[in-house]
Amino acid sequence: MFDADRVAVIGASETEGSIGRAIMDNLLEDFDGTVIPINPNADSVLGVECYAEIDDAGDVDLAVVAVPARIAVDEVREAAEAGVRNVVVISAGFSETGSEGAARERDLRQIADEYGLNLVGPNCLGILSTPSGLNATFGPTNALPGTLSFLSQSGAFVTAVLDWANDQDIGFKDVVSLGNKAVLNETDFVQTWGDDPDTDVIIGYLESIEDGRAFIDRARAVTQSTPIVLVKSGRTEAGAQAASSHTGAIAGSDAAYDAGLAQAGVLRVDTVQELFDFARALSGQPLPSTRSVGIVSNAGGPGVMTTDAVGDSDLELASFSEPTIDALQESLPDEANVYNPVDVIGDADLERFRRALDIVLDDPGVGAAVVLSAPTAILAYDRLAEMIVDRQAAHGKPIVTCLMGGERTATAEDALRDAGIPNYFDPARAVNSLDALADYDAIRNRTYQEPTTFDVDRDAGAAILQSAAEREDNRMGVEAMELLDAYDIPTPEGTIVETPEAAVEVAEGLGEPVVMKIVSPDILHKSDIGGVKVGVKLADVGDAFEDLVTRARNYQPDATLLGIQVQEQVDLEAGTETIVGMNRDPQFGPLLMFGLGGIFVEILEDTTFRVAPVSEPEAAEMTREIESAPLLQGARGREPVDIDGVVETILRVSQLVTDFPAILELDINPLVALPDRVTAIDVRLTVDTDKL
Repeated sequence: MFDADRVAVIGASETEGSIGRAIMDNLLEDFDGTVIPINPNADSVLGVECYAEIDDAGDVDLAVVAVPARIAVDEVREAAEAGVRNVVVISAGFSETGSEGAARERDLRQIADEYGLNLVGPNCLGILSTPSGLNATFGPTNALPGTLSFLSQSGAFVTAVLDWANDQDIGFKDVVSLGNKAVLNETDFVQTWGDDPDTDVIIGYLESIEDGRAFIDRARAVTQSTPIVLVKSGRTEAGAQAASSHTGAIAGSDAAYDAGLAQAGVLRVDTVQELFDFARALSGQPLPSTRSVGIVSNAGGPGVMTTDAVGDSDLELASFSEPTIDALQESLPDEANVYNPVDVIGDADLERFRRALDIVLDDPGVGAAVVLSAPTAILAYDRLAEMIVDRQAAHGKPIVTCLMGGERTATAEDALRDAGIPNYFDPARAVNSLDALADYDAIRNRTYQEPTTFDVDRDAGAAILQSAAEREDNRMGVEAMELLDAYDIPTPEGTIVETPEAAVEVAEGLGEPVVMKIVSPDILHKSDIGGVKVGVKLADVGDAFEDLVTRARNYQPDATLLGIQVQEQVDLEAGTETIVGMNRDPQFGPLLMFGLGGIFVEILEDTTFRVAPVSEPEAAEMTREIESAPLLQGARGREPVDIDGVVETILRVSQLVTDFPAILELDINPLVALPDRVTAIDVRLTVDTDKL
């Protein structure tokens, strides 16, 4: 597709303002290959011989379809029958317009499947590739040559970016407007560019990902050698589906993208500025050996601003070795600051700057450097830039710069840009770019393990889930504790009873005190109605049974009441209440949640997420990411909890929800983490009975 020699434009036109004319103009301007107009109503278009049908045009590597949607499907089929295997459908009027358009889009997919087409679109701006001058878009601006490959779900965003990038002297290898993604999507292009030696960084703007699991698997492989930086819109909860579980309520739609992109090794950014700041650093700079940053400046204020930015990032301010400090003291005036950030003071000439930068970069504890300068009459920015380029090449460590000023920075910025060194006016942007380099270095050094699996009783689990279908109810509460038992997730001893006498008998076997709970798929938030009694003594068990039944009937007379659970009491004060949950995301599948549990889970939202299935290192990382992790690790004199037990529970839940796609939502809350064990006190889940 990107290396096409012969490109046909179906719907080529000479009419000013038409898409067919714009595509022809763009192709004829720079394309190294042959442009073939297709239009049954013209003998030539813009001086190029025109064909009535694509079948008459000979071999065609790429067909660009720019005709009304009502005939576009037929044109794609004719192109496929003529042997074309790469198609870009510019035409709008497909799934974005309603049911009739969606039917046309299904027809496109069927043709692509039948003929094995690589099809971009429909409803897209087109594609371009700078090595051959291929600009098969109807945008007003071509791309400059470069090493970034760019995909976007918004065609308008492509036109805006290309126009801006030309002003910033930012170039591209390939650009794709994805459109409706009827056939080819982001995963396909990530894989293609990951194999492309001429693409240094993959960047993009996405509104959705078609198949989250496939994207994670492909991107993980790609990011071992090629960075991926994406803007993903739709961070707010407005687009989240309503959910009945704690996990579903907290997850929203964006948590799955955050988790999935992180697991894929993708650097997710919030703004277009960050997208290109990171891309420029990643495409031009080596990766740092440590997260420690050295700062060299001729102005105290910007140096302090940079120090603050380092403190706000995941980087750290380098602590210079004694030889480094001694060397700086020998080389700099007494008024200079030789500790990080190094202030060479305002009267520094080029040589003083060079000596300080060399000494800082020579320190083995410095992984990267920020060089800042305010304008002075003593220092010429163009010469300073040349020196920085020279020292970066000599030391092989990443450098970003903040040469502050206006027009006087232009020549210096050109020299820095040619050497792959980004310059920023704002020190925070410089530090964030170094942070991205360090993050990508960590991504490249990841060791991915296969998801952990256990020997479980899957048949027993299936039977328990099937009981929900037999009751014609898709919700399960504590009656699903046996499901956890089938997957060897520790639960308290106990059972569900239907009479006060049976409750007393079970309590006698467990020993007092006991916990008693309403068991009803219609009453999931039992604590809200007093449906849980803790510390019930043996003499009070019968009365407690009657009271719980009455509460259930008063709260919801038509609720299905399966009985009352009588359960051994776990000492909650001796442990920490956590939650392990799952919400099934439409794109990424089972989204695991771990966090601080109990009744405050939705208020505190101290949680972290991963897309299942997960490996042991990923599950362990989840226990360290929450803000309350010190509670698990033994903060303020507390005894550490059984972290290994928590990790194993996360892994077993991961296997459970992967084994049964019918489980839509699941909460184990609380999972009490004690010093010597973990125990799942309560569970509730939602089942898609049609998938059982």
